[in-house]
Amino acid sequence: MQTFFSDAQLRDPKLAEANKILRACVHCGLCTATCPSYQVLGDELDSPRGRIYLIKEMLESGRAADAKTAKHIDRCLSCLACTTTCPSGVDYAHLIEQGRDHVEKTYRRPWMDRALRAVLVAVMPYPTRFRLAVFAARLTRPLARLIPDARVQALLALVPKTLPPVSRNDDAQVFPALGPRKMRVVLMTGCVQKALDTEINDATIRLLTRLGAEVVVPPNMGCCGALPLHMGQETAALPKARSMVRAVMAAHRAGPLDALVINTSGCGSTLKDYGHLLAHDPLSADAAQVAGLARDVTEVIATLGLPETTPKGLAVAYHAACSLQHGQKIKTLPKDLLTQAGFKVSEPADSHLCCGSAGTYNILQPEISGQLRQRKVTTLMARKPDVIAAGNLGCMIQIGQEAGVPVVHTVSLLDWATGGPLPLAFRQKHGA
Repeated sequence: MQTFFSDAQLRDPKLAEANKILRACVHCGLCTATCPSYQVLGDELDSPRGRIYLIKEMLESGRAADAKTAKHIDRCLSCLACTTTCPSGVDYAHLIEQGRDHVEKTYRRPWMDRALRAVLVAVMPYPTRFRLAVFAARLTRPLARLIPDARVQALLALVPKTLPPVSRNDDAQVFPALGPRKMRVVLMTGCVQKALDTEINDATIRLLTRLGAEVVVPPNMGCCGALPLHMGQETAALPKARSMVRAVMAAHRAGPLDALVINTSGCGSTLKDYGHLLAHDPLSADAAQVAGLARDVTEVIATLGLPETTPKGLAVAYHAACSLQHGQKIKTLPKDLLTQAGFKVSEPADSHLCCGSAGTYNILQPEISGQLRQRKVTTLMARKPDVIAAGNLGCMIQIGQEAGVPVVHTVSLLDWATGGPLPLAFRQKHGA
């Protein structure tokens, strides 16, 4: 693709990067075949190719974003299916981040949009605030139909009826390996996950220590910055990323780490990209080291090795989170581990398509998200599963809204298969 940035513009490292990305695109359109928003809307501007043209024009001209540009960029899920399809290796992930950042800095959104986005960024990355917000939202939920904004209705629909008790496993501490120590790892405990589903971290700790890992939960480990970053608010994301780097490096200097374990794949994609995100930051060297340590939990489990297990005889439909299969390029490993653990594993048709969760997308774009959820649930249930497994909490919640079977994190199933307790979703289903 031909670009027309001036020499002065190209002295800006970000615009120089955008120029390089844009010039790699040959506008072949293969990306449209795997883009979820294009599949739903059929609008060229809601495809990766269309958004690339919008971002190119906006950045080259230096103009402020307008409502039309913001609408089409906002409709991107950042699922990155296009990067898996693209034969030219276009780095769409970093280009759409630049587009979102430019929109946030130059476009004044309608007041309701600004308010909702401000609430999400101020509440979701903080577990205590999030728990309090859930309590308040429960009181409002009966009035949801009276609220004209579909996004607020979607938000209230996601509010759970109950929250699990706070897990003390998320407190700063060290869990020793059971038996000879094979690895020393830090567990990123997350933010929303600590409030909504404490079983995931608990199962991760049980499984990793059982397999021979010493698991460190360091102090001052908060949000990794993924949520504000994916909303175009890089300014809000950077302090969180720096705090994460400091927390991990403090643990690393106390005793060398073999891995930083992430069990929510959306965060994993961001952490593995810290070297790029903080490339021009004073913490750049440490950030690159943290990115190099970052591993999805399934990568660490595979390194440690699963023991022989007794087959459970359960049919598992595996949902591949976009941030895992497209963002981190981890495609078969979770399925292989589940099969090794004795489950009968299948994948749905069109497994490359997003479920519509995409961070806060199911709140900010509820209509498109709802259509994608229906497609995904239909294809998953066509496999006639006893349970659906996924590696990302957002996907689990999204799919669980309509699925008629338990939706469980991959690590919870692997923990159960190797001696851990029956996952909570099963116990709730059978009233145990």
